Amino acid sequence: MNDFSFFSPTRIVFGKNALESIGSELGRIGCTKALIVYGGGSARAAGTLDRVEASLDAAGIAHVELGGVRPNPEITLVREGVELARSEKVDVVVPVGGGSVMDTAKAIALGAVYDGDVWDFFVHRAAPTERIPVAAVPTLPASGSEASNSSVISNDAEHLKCGINTDLNRPVAAFMDPELTYTLPPYQTAAGAVDIISHVMERFFSGESAVPVTDHIACGIIRSVIECAPRALAQPDDYDARANLMWAGTLAHNGLAGCGVNVPGGRDGDWTCHGLEHELSALDTSITHGAGLAVIFPAWMRYVWREHPERFLTFAHEVFDIEAVDGSDEAIEDAITATIDELQGFFVSLGMPRTLGAFDVHEDDIERMIPGLTLNRGEVFGSFKQLTLDDARAIYRSAL
Repeated sequence: MNDFSFFSPTRIVFGKNALESIGSELGRIGCTKALIVYGGGSARAAGTLDRVEASLDAAGIAHVELGGVRPNPEITLVREGVELARSEKVDVVVPVGGGSVMDTAKAIALGAVYDGDVWDFFVHRAAPTERIPVAAVPTLPASGSEASNSSVISNDAEHLKCGINTDLNRPVAAFMDPELTYTLPPYQTAAGAVDIISHVMERFFSGESAVPVTDHIACGIIRSVIECAPRALAQPDDYDARANLMWAGTLAHNGLAGCGVNVPGGRDGDWTCHGLEHELSALDTSITHGAGLAVIFPAWMRYVWREHPERFLTFAHEVFDIEAVDGSDEAIEDAITATIDELQGFFVSLGMPRTLGAFDVHEDDIERMIPGLTLNRGEVFGSFKQLTLDDARAIYRSAL
């Protein structure tokens, strides 16, 4: 087991009445004015924003709003939110929505107390040293942003999608009501399930040696998603299925699933697949992140598994109860191939795509993704297996 530092300061308020606690909890920590950030009209139409505002009003906390966050959130709206947060002198940012809304709120919280352009943080021209607190109301189990240290933002003008990881990004609180997810479109529910599984796998396949305690936690989260996602799709108001998906999303990305298998001196995982997918959804911002991962992750697994087959065999046993019939090279390859097929088959069964062609991405698009990948990951990247840009091209090509 490697040495690690685990930090998860987010207070989780979980359950059917979680939203009613927002005002009292924020009042308890001294907040007086909130910037509520949200996406389109669904949060208002569903009554979620009204409930958040009512709880803030009851606690005497003033509030202003910023709507219009899109999937694969863009820096222009972040900059608008930074100016609004400054002019209104807010002391807490409250995102109500999915990962895009929460990532936008985190970026606003960093930028509001920074003299330069908030984009500086995402291209690593500057490092944040402070922020306004964020208190999240997640409505989509997927990104785990309600307790993670990450924020990912697109810049359309520069054709980039970049992330920043800092503990300053971790929300002080998250108010999580599974009933808010009942009305999610099936595609978003499915893409969210893939995103949750991918957050765990990025850590499991870090290239580091096994840690049984962490491995059991990680694979248990994945098994729970495999069990609950089809139930949620079949019966959208299945509270237990929705609740388990929502909790799995938080645990998948707060760092717990990487303890001890973290890369010494680096991140708690490989994160190559996320890097490859970010360029995909920067190429076409209509591509849902989880749907992109459903294509990219199996392609990466087929490309790299020979580097550490023992990790794949552990994953095969723990998640799918697949075993190599003996220790021969042929049996090992058969078991691992069957495992990757099983995983991709599960993604497809949820309604996720199998190839990049489903996104109308073709051979000539690959080179358009390489400059962003170079900026974000460098010319050599990956901890499970060190890859080059030519390896990235090969993985993209295999997924067409």
